[in-house]
Amino acid sequence: MLAVLLALGFWQVRRLAWKEGILAEIAAAEAAPPVALPASPAPFEIVVATGRYLPVVALYGAEVRDTPRGPMMGGQLLQVLVPETALPKEGPPILVDRGWVPEGALAAFAEAAPKVRITGFVHPAERPGWFTPHDDPARVRFYTLDPARIGAALGLKTVAPFTLMAMGPPAPGGVPAPAEHLPRPPNNHLSYAATWFGLAVVLVVIYGIWLGRQWRR
Repeated sequence: MLAVLLALGFWQVRRLAWKEGILAEIAAAEAAPPVALPASPAPFEIVVATGRYLPVVALYGAEVRDTPRGPMMGGQLLQVLVPETALPKEGPPILVDRGWVPEGALAAFAEAAPKVRITGFVHPAERPGWFTPHDDPARVRFYTLDPARIGAALGLKTVAPFTLMAMGPPAPGGVPAPAEHLPRPPNNHLSYAATWFGLAVVLVVIYGIWLGRQWRR
């Protein structure tokens, strides 16, 4: 048991170094200037795409947020960007997550828009998990960020195999509210390592107490 606890502790120490490396990469990517969207963006790379939105919208996920009118249910506004110089030649449309909007505001974005410039990061396609709610294509409400499935529901024949997650300050009026930073995974490995090593110490102490009693007998 002592060997198992020590192995788990050292495993978490290695995980700590791995996670700190990822967080350093994210911090470096955030500090670097955005680049034109390449065909294969590097992990955590902040990119820029220019084009026009199609007059189609969808909602991803479900989240309650505080608004000036009180708590409201909403989700992530999804729109389709037709790139001006796409990927890097005549590429497919790109699904863009523009940020959180209340459910009642979705229709306001269902119209063609002038040329826009989007700064964000690339999110790979997701697969539904065991407990992921079922998508509702009829209501254009989705719970798995799968561009192919969402694009088909919006009438697109082809779509880029990723989602561009918009970044920046909220739009006038507060919606949509895009991401302001790159996502950062939690880093609790130091506390996990301390827990396993602490249990190893407790085990040694308890065994020492038991061994002392046996010796006195």
